[in-house]
Amino acid sequence: MTDQEIDQRIYDLYDEYCHTEMDRRTFLQRASAITIAGVSGLAMAQALLPRYAEAQTISFTDDRIKATYVDYESAGGTSGEMRGYLVAPTTEGPHPAVLVIHENRGLNPYIEDVARRLAADGFLALAPDGLSPVGGYPGNDDDGKILQKSLDQTKLKQDFLNSAVYLKDHELSNGKLGATGFCWGGGTTNFLAVEMGDDLKAGAPFYGAAPKTAEEVAKITAPIHIHAAEDDKRINAMWPDFEAALKGNGKTYEHFVYPGTRHGFHNNSTPRYNEAAADLAWERVVKLFQDNLA
Repeated sequence: MTDQEIDQRIYDLYDEYCHTEMDRRTFLQRASAITIAGVSGLAMAQALLPRYAEAQTISFTDDRIKATYVDYESAGGTSGEMRGYLVAPTTEGPHPAVLVIHENRGLNPYIEDVARRLAADGFLALAPDGLSPVGGYPGNDDDGKILQKSLDQTKLKQDFLNSAVYLKDHELSNGKLGATGFCWGGGTTNFLAVEMGDDLKAGAPFYGAAPKTAEEVAKITAPIHIHAAEDDKRINAMWPDFEAALKGNGKTYEHFVYPGTRHGFHNNSTPRYNEAAADLAWERVVKLFQDNLA
């Protein structure tokens, strides 16, 4: 089922499901009450659920990369320890480093694939699993969403700050760090830009929450490329204040809005995916990192 065949009410319901405590059963039950032109809302809702096996673009056996899971210390985080998916190019290092930050459900296969894409382009990529201190990504997004929401959010963000430092200082890193993330990970990319100052050389948040205050924005030194969906009321409502703070503090940024897209357009495991927009956004991300991390 294509993007155009799914009714806006189902998309709105799916967005609520993704970003609240609504469980899958409730999502599907509420969707089933909607029928459009003889097409069941239940079928539309089921089409939106991720299909990760079909969405893989870079195999973990690709000869351009070497992927492994790594454990490292994380003082002040959820448990004091973290685990992440580290993917290195097979070319001789050191390499520019990029932290890949997951959505609000832990390290799922889509985010692992994004890390492999970056490594195939010559970057040392680390995708931390914010759920690793409590058992790791549970194998499905529903349980992952509930588990991530249950965590102390301050400690969770400290885990990602520690992950960024670990990657920057890794023996395969050239010491220049970038970050990208999606949804919750987009907001956390912005958080790292505020907290890390000169230690972050570039940031590329996708449809993520903006920093809360102009004082926080003033701390950003990295160039920021903000990737936004055209149809994303919740995130786009934050942009005017964010833009005013960026301009008012003389920050280097670009704001890209992709016509005809919805929140999650980069995620190729569901019909929200927009191939043309995702490809263009990714070209921009890779160039940003090449220009600032090499």
